[in-house]
Amino acid sequence: MTIITHDIKDISLADDGLNRIEWAFNEMPVLQVLIKRFAREKPLKGLRMSGCLHITTETANLARVLVSGGADLVLCASNPLSTQDDVAAALVGHFKIPVFAVKGEDNQTYYQHIDAALAHRPQITMDDGADLVSEMHKKRKDLLSNMLGGTEETTTGVIRLRAMAREDALKFPIIAVNDAMTKHLFDNRYGTGQSTLDGIIRSTNILLAGKVFTVAGYGWCGRGIAMRARGHGAHVIVTEVDPVRALEAVMDGYRAMPMLEAAAVSDFIITATGDKHVIDQPHFEVMKDGCILANSGHFNVEINIAALESLAHKKQRPRQYVDEYRLQSGRTIRLLAEGRLVNLAAAEGHPSAVMDMSFANQVLCAEFICNSTERLENKVYTVPDEIDQEIARLKLSAMKIDIDILTEEQEKYLSSWQEGT
Repeated sequence: MTIITHDIKDISLADDGLNRIEWAFNEMPVLQVLIKRFAREKPLKGLRMSGCLHITTETANLARVLVSGGADLVLCASNPLSTQDDVAAALVGHFKIPVFAVKGEDNQTYYQHIDAALAHRPQITMDDGADLVSEMHKKRKDLLSNMLGGTEETTTGVIRLRAMAREDALKFPIIAVNDAMTKHLFDNRYGTGQSTLDGIIRSTNILLAGKVFTVAGYGWCGRGIAMRARGHGAHVIVTEVDPVRALEAVMDGYRAMPMLEAAAVSDFIITATGDKHVIDQPHFEVMKDGCILANSGHFNVEINIAALESLAHKKQRPRQYVDEYRLQSGRTIRLLAEGRLVNLAAAEGHPSAVMDMSFANQVLCAEFICNSTERLENKVYTVPDEIDQEIARLKLSAMKIDIDILTEEQEKYLSSWQEGT
C-alpha cells in the first residue's frame, strides 16, 4: 500500500516559500526566544501533534518551534482558500513536515486532508475553527483515548467547542488560545483590521475614502476593521445584536443601525460575527447598486451565497477574487473571495508581528497541556495568566520597552484591606 506523506500543489515552490518564511520570522521575536529554549529542552519530545491551521508563513514558524521542541507534527489547512502553496512546499521540502493543503481545494479534498491529519493519531491537536476536533468526535472516536488535549485559535472554533462542552460531548480538554489577552487584543483587532482591509484593497483597488463602510459585528475583529476603515477615510456603520457592543460602537464614534437599513446605503459590507446568514435575502433585495461584500469571519456562512445566486440572472468574474452578480432588478452585487476569509484568501493574512504572540500562546499552551495532563478535565480552559503575562513581557523586551514594577510597599497595599481613606 502506498502511504501518502503529503499533498501540496508544487514542491518546486519550496525555495520561494522558505524565503518568505524567514522574512516573517524576522518579525516574530517571541518565537525566536521560544525556539532556542525548545531546541534545548525538548518539552514536546516524541509527542504526536496534528494542526488544522491556515498554512501561512507565520504558521510555518509556529511549526518550526513545535518540531524544534521534539514534536512529531502533521499539518492540514483550516480553510480551502487560505493556503500559501509556496509555504506548504517549503514545509515539506525544507523542514520535512508532512502537509496536506492546496489553495483552492474542493470540499471533498479539504476533508480528505483533515482525515490525513487524524491518521497521524495525534495526542495534541491545534485547531483554527475546530474542524479537527469536530471530525475526531464524529468519525474517529477511536482516537479520543489517546488525546492529552488541544488548542483552539479562533472565536468561531471556541464557540463550537464550548457548545460541545455544554452538551458533555467534548472528550478531552481544550485551551482557548483565542481568548488570551495577548491574542484577541492584538491579533483580532490589529491583525484582522489591517489584513482585512489589505484583502479588500488588493482584490478591488477601489478607494475607501468617502465610501460608506458597514462592519457587521463589533467584537475585537469588528473593532479592528472599523478602526482601519475609518483611518482610510470611510464613513463607518456598525451593525450588532448585542446592545452593549452597539452602544460601545456609538461611543467610539460610529453609526449603529440594523443591517436592513445599512444595506441600502453601503458601498462595502464586511461580516465579522461568527454567525450564519448575517447578510441574507432581504438585505440583497434592498442593497445599494454596486455594493461590495466580504467576510472576515472564519466560515463562509455569514453571507447567504445561495440566496444571492438565486436572485442573480448573471454572474461574472471581472477581477481575481471578485464575483459580480447581476440581479433581475438590474443592480449588481460584488462578492469577494467567494465569501471566505478575505484577508487570507485575497491577501496574506495577519502581519507576522501579531501572529508572533498568538502562536507563542499555541506553543506554550501545548507545553502546558503536556505538564498538566493529570489535572485537566474535558472542558474549555482559558489560557493561564502566567502564559499571557510572559508573552507580553517577551514582546515588550523585543521592542526594547521597559515598564515599571510594583514596589514591595505597593504589592502589600494591593493585597491588603486594612488601609483605606
